Amino acid sequence: MGIFDTVTGFLESSTERAPGTAGDDGSEGSYWCDDCGVRVRDVDVDEKGLPRDNKGTPRCPDCDGRMRFERASGTGCAC
Repeated sequence: MGIFDTVTGFLESSTERAPGTAGDDGSEGSYWCDDCGVRVRDVDVDEKGLPRDNKGTPRCPDCDGRMRFERASGTGCAC
């Protein structure tokens, strides 16, 4: 196997998703705090015990600001 085949094989394997990675746990996106940049995945909001406003939107754990929801695009994470 030549160097080209080795590099090609490495690059192909680096784009494959390993079992148990983002996308297979029911997550549809993340909540973001625009004031301080905190990000919390939607599936982690209740686990972390974040308070919610009267509309059910989580409050930021750092600054208590209202967080906004952003859907994950494609098959990757909502980073």
